Amino acid sequence: MVFVLSVLFNYLWELAQSPLYTGLGNISTTWWHCFVASLGDGLLTLLIVAAGGMTLRRAGWFLHPGVRDYILMLIVGLLIGVSVEWGAVYMTGRWAYTARMPLVPGLGVGLIPVAQMLLLPPVVFRVVAVWYGRPSSKKSSMTS
Repeated sequence: MVFVLSVLFNYLWELAQSPLYTGLGNISTTWWHCFVASLGDGLLTLLIVAAGGMTLRRAGWFLHPGVRDYILMLIVGLLIGVSVEWGAVYMTGRWAYTARMPLVPGLGVGLIPVAQMLLLPPVVFRVVAVWYGRPSSKKSSMTS
């Protein structure tokens, strides 16, 4: 569930930020590129889940997070966001920014994609927690 929702939310984010990257002029190219990127984002969100599970020693730590859990999400998300952008822009040249991309001061990486890894994982985790916290129709009918 985390992966599926993460891909969906990240796909929408990727489409919204696509004008900030060079080389995405064709709409079908943009849709495909954003979809592939969102699959990677889904895996990165699972990496945050795994990092939290190993650090906090609780498998479902992200379902009912406390302050420490949110701090961990933000630290891991920041490390992932900066690392991926820096590697893709400066090490491999996989993508480049337009002049409209705001940059993280001192790092030269895109602020919007870094913010993506800070904001979307907690949102995804919250939606998953709400989803799993809902009583199913079977449970409701059995208790009636």
